[in-house]
Amino acid sequence: MTNQRNLIIWILLTVVLLFGWEAGMRHFYPNAYKAKPKPAVSAPATPGGEPVQAAKPTREGGLSSDSDKAIEAQDLKTALASPSRVPVAAPGLSGSINLAGALIDDLVANRHTAAVDSKDPARIYSPSGTPAQQFAQVGWVGQNIALPGADTLWTAPAGAKLTPETPVTLTWDNGQGQTFAITYAIDKDYMLTATQTVRNAGTAPVSVTPFAQINRTDRTASLDSWNIHSGPFGAFDGSVKFDPNYKNVREAGQLQNEGKADWVGFTDVYWMSALIPGTPPASSDFRSLGNGIYRADVIYKAASVAPGQQAALTTRLFAGAKESLVLDAYEKAGITNFGHAIDWGWFFWFEKPIFWLLRSLFHFAGNFGVAIILLTLIVRGIMFPVAQRQFASMAAMKAIQPKMKALQERYKDDKQKIQEETMKLYKSEGVNPLAGCLPIFLQIPVFFALYKVLMVSIEMRHQPFILWIKDLSAPDPLHILNLFGLLHFTPPAFLGIGVLALLLGITMYFQFKLNPAQMDPAQQQIFAIMPWMMMFIMAPFAAGLLIYWITSNILTIAQQKFLYSRHPALGTQTDKEADDAKRAKH
Repeated sequence: MTNQRNLIIWILLTVVLLFGWEAGMRHFYPNAYKAKPKPAVSAPATPGGEPVQAAKPTREGGLSSDSDKAIEAQDLKTALASPSRVPVAAPGLSGSINLAGALIDDLVANRHTAAVDSKDPARIYSPSGTPAQQFAQVGWVGQNIALPGADTLWTAPAGAKLTPETPVTLTWDNGQGQTFAITYAIDKDYMLTATQTVRNAGTAPVSVTPFAQINRTDRTASLDSWNIHSGPFGAFDGSVKFDPNYKNVREAGQLQNEGKADWVGFTDVYWMSALIPGTPPASSDFRSLGNGIYRADVIYKAASVAPGQQAALTTRLFAGAKESLVLDAYEKAGITNFGHAIDWGWFFWFEKPIFWLLRSLFHFAGNFGVAIILLTLIVRGIMFPVAQRQFASMAAMKAIQPKMKALQERYKDDKQKIQEETMKLYKSEGVNPLAGCLPIFLQIPVFFALYKVLMVSIEMRHQPFILWIKDLSAPDPLHILNLFGLLHFTPPAFLGIGVLALLLGITMYFQFKLNPAQMDPAQQQIFAIMPWMMMFIMAPFAAGLLIYWITSNILTIAQQKFLYSRHPALGTQTDKEADDAKRAKH
């Protein structure tokens, strides 16, 4: 009866885990599940004039509704048709600079597509007023001087085009003796450089305060979850801060960042936009402008420009994909902790080597799915000596089972005495019952590191494997309950059992079948149910993670078969116990 009661309790707890996980996450991390507010400046409307509701943020971010995408496409077509634009053409980025305000408001990442089934490049910046509004601006504030503003029409040289080989200088004369210039340069990846210059040809000194800002809507933000930050962030005094979130800024109105700003901006899971101040040092803050629009500011100290003199300073702007090698290269070039702009978490010291190995295997195999399988082979190969010790421990446990059964018969009415005598037996026989769990514990760091790599590294985004697996960083798209897409509905996450999840359950089942039967019938029943419970739990995870686990299970089965072939007596004993267990059921 006790064993049956324990089994029922375990099953109930498992059901609570399956059905209560999402509810629990919504309770403890409500901000990650809230739909983002819709900014008024970019609020689209239906033909009937009704505003379109903001969609729930997705893990990757971007516009998710078809109506928003249609409005964005039309708005982009109108905005980018203006002749007052300077083309941008670089290996990493393409787009244009808006001469109205000297805004960098049109950028796409050439090396990454917008969706797994699309050939269009991923959009980073969109002009002000579009649903996906995001842009950068440099300028000046001051008093008693005419300054360029958001509507100022700057002048560019005829035929100007911003490329890595050809910087572009925009100019504006205020008619009072001061000339303002912004020289933009771009590299082969995602870094732009803006050099602001003020020339004073007047008769009196002028004082100006240079600034730089990034302006964006949160309706395109990726999901801000407990383990991957999306929103304002930066590095201050040499330390990276993955906070605050949009809600914090919205409630405060303005949040001043403490310490020297090494870089500051906004991040999504795969993309980021960050300002890297030059010298002199600058202060920074985050501001909510209302209606879902936010701003990251870099503000320099006021500069006095004497007659006949000029003042210049440089600010860099990163706008693009968070490619690990690119960010690391910028860090080596002097941008403090830029490689940590990827939210690796506390265990980056272990995750980055795993990522390096996975990337190296990809260059060898040409397929990230194959690279994951090769990674699994390497991990299992390294752990083979540990598995042999596990097998020896299992053999030792099997050898003392007759003595343990005798103890259970002798003290069957005294559970505490059984536990005491069992521990004495373990000690006298030199057996460690937990030794068999060692390989599992050793795999946990690798498993978690692979999980994090699949979640945050853009190098894994949209990477195919074979057949229907088009994106290893996304869940298996073929669900059994909707007949692999034939029925037009998406099952809930805990019921979205795909082909990979089913293979995981099957391989776990056969792996457990090769293990010796547990002496406690309740424990044996738990082990029998465990593969199918894990099938449900793991179904929503990235396909690449399931491929790793399935491969590991297959290798474990092969490993156990090999070790049983070297120890046939133990294999025979295991088969006998399995037959005894079947007869006991009937």
